[in-house]
Amino acid sequence: MAPPTGTTGTQLGRRQWAYSFALVTSLFFTWGFAYGLLDVLNAHFQTVFGISKLQSTLLQLAYFGAYFVWAPFAGVFMRRVGYKKGIHIGLSLYSIGAIFFWPSAKYEKYGGFVGSTFVIGCGLSTLEVAANSYISVLGTPQYAAARLNFSQGFQGVASFAGPLIASRWFFTGANATSLGTVQWVYLAVAGLGIVLNILFFFCNLPEITEDALAEEIDEVGITDGQGPFWQQYRCIFGFVAQTAYVGAQVTIASFAVNFLVDQGIGIDQSKASELFSLCQVTFTVGRFVGVVILNFIDPALLLAFYGFCCSLFCLLVSQLPGYNAVACLFCLFFFESICYPCIFTLGTKNLGVHTKRGSGLIVMGVGGGAWYPPAQGALADATSTRHSYLVPLSGYIAMTIYAAGLVIDQAKKNGFSFRNRDELTAYLRRAADDFTPTESLPGDAKGRSSSEKRVSSDELVGVA
Repeated sequence: MAPPTGTTGTQLGRRQWAYSFALVTSLFFTWGFAYGLLDVLNAHFQTVFGISKLQSTLLQLAYFGAYFVWAPFAGVFMRRVGYKKGIHIGLSLYSIGAIFFWPSAKYEKYGGFVGSTFVIGCGLSTLEVAANSYISVLGTPQYAAARLNFSQGFQGVASFAGPLIASRWFFTGANATSLGTVQWVYLAVAGLGIVLNILFFFCNLPEITEDALAEEIDEVGITDGQGPFWQQYRCIFGFVAQTAYVGAQVTIASFAVNFLVDQGIGIDQSKASELFSLCQVTFTVGRFVGVVILNFIDPALLLAFYGFCCSLFCLLVSQLPGYNAVACLFCLFFFESICYPCIFTLGTKNLGVHTKRGSGLIVMGVGGGAWYPPAQGALADATSTRHSYLVPLSGYIAMTIYAAGLVIDQAKKNGFSFRNRDELTAYLRRAADDFTPTESLPGDAKGRSSSEKRVSSDELVGVA
């Protein structure tokens, strides 16, 4: 099947850009809500099924293992048929998995929950490949990290809504030891997926193709995406960094409720779930703050700083007692905020014809969330939940090394800069300076100037 014909994000008018941006951004709410509920179900199932902390991490293993298994296929599929059909497949799998939570709760089968979670993970990994990649290329690379942080901010809104719902209905009264409310919540989740699928069916979503993206960067002299895919080292090491970071982020959240209860300062499970919801609020606020900062500060440099702060506060959480550790946990959630979008946009930057395959590889890194929770669960069972927070520290350190390496690489190629630079415009100006007064720029390059003005709609994110 031939890939669909299309355009680049820089060639869209303001109204078409805003419509596409808003529609795809709505998808981020779907997996944010599912992810927020997952962490609370981890603790709830320990009570209902009488399983250990290590056994409860099977949910994380299924959810994030689906990313590791399915994301590469999603990238190849979208390369052939386009973003819109990929979104339909993702939403369908998401709804099917949520529907099967009903019989799993009805017959109280933990294995059923694990299997349903795997199907949901396959659907969400497909949506992440589509939505993250689409938002990243929907405009100039300069503001790709800011755009993706803005869109993923709505994922954060849904992430704290999940624990908030759970604290009200999962952990109170008779629901504290039953699964009655779980089936109704996930039936509503399935309904949300079906409604979004219908909306996307009737919408006109502009298709952004890899060939058009490759032509856009080639015409200004950027050669980063040339050569075979295995030579795209920024993307390959981005996969490693994303695997390490997501593993750390997921395991931090997975044991947050247990951590808060075990501090011995009078926090029960219901209160801990509310505090965890506030941690997610902190995360979301940090993401919107990051949107503003990323309009001015280089994404790789900011990621390196945030990675260092994550490493520091994770170490403090594992060592400090009581309220001091709780405060450090909130700080850790704040500095996690921009990391995933920045790794994604930096890893898929200027990939040209490899854009969708690279997006699939970076999203495959979300599978790191399957490996870290069992390791932390084993250490928590052997020692304490607080000391088990040494496990995610390794993930933050790996991410920081990746970001620092990008800063050094950029400094060698283009000189060090604190500010966020527009590489496409810089290369275009450099090419113009190389021409003599009697020469003229190619027609495509001239067209680039006018499209730059149209793409300034991209700066709407900065205004927001």
